[in-house]
Amino acid sequence: MAVILPHIEDANLTNYIPPAGEYEFFADEAHYEDKVKEWGLRAKKEYWYKDRTHQRLVTIKGYQTFGDTSSNHTIIIEFQDGNLSCIHPAYLKEMQSSNFGKELKQEPEAEKAEPKAEAPVKPAEPAVETKAPAKPAKEKKEKTAKLVLPDDKVHFTGKVKQFALSWNHFNEENDEVVVIEDLRIDGDEPIEVGLAWCSHSKTLKKFELSPGDDLDFNGKIVKKSLPKGKDVEDEAFLLDVSVPYKINNPSKIVKK
Repeated sequence: MAVILPHIEDANLTNYIPPAGEYEFFADEAHYEDKVKEWGLRAKKEYWYKDRTHQRLVTIKGYQTFGDTSSNHTIIIEFQDGNLSCIHPAYLKEMQSSNFGKELKQEPEAEKAEPKAEAPVKPAEPAVETKAPAKPAKEKKEKTAKLVLPDDKVHFTGKVKQFALSWNHFNEENDEVVVIEDLRIDGDEPIEVGLAWCSHSKTLKKFELSPGDDLDFNGKIVKKSLPKGKDVEDEAFLLDVSVPYKINNPSKIVKK
């Protein structure tokens, strides 16, 4: 049986992988919630770290980035004795499952089977080699250029497409969001984004937005998808297409 408490670590039990170099901290609670959801985790204060003989409660202190997607993040966790260790987001997510660890149990040694007498080998009959007809080469589809998102706040223009709902795992209810279409990042070289979404915050509600309203605003854009087809009572909130990007903290909003 796995030992749950106490949480006093033992280097002979836990294999720490300390982070190499600096790592990123969370700017605030909202940033923390966004990142853990991006990694497929439910936002909470502590998570289970499980091994063959023990399991421990750990906290997430930050992360290191090795690319521009969540799959290239390494989470930095802290044990209750203060030791830091690196872990892949998908592996930490697996550890939260109640079934995790069952596959780590040792299987009984297989019984040795007695060798069987080999049947006499018949001489092979002559075969006529036939060649399968060559398949026509498939046409290679051109890949769409990947959108490079700016790290800092930028200026946007766009138009309100509709309102929709996004499930909030923290309070376990739907939050109202605004879907923006024809979104463009302004600058010396404008970037056409297309669709994005943002929370319908108290600040935005003051503008009494409606579908078709043109907007100018500042904000930070991140890769976070809003799925289509959520089952809702009001068809006005039904989203018919997945929205790939999210706008965080929109400010200096101008409704035209």
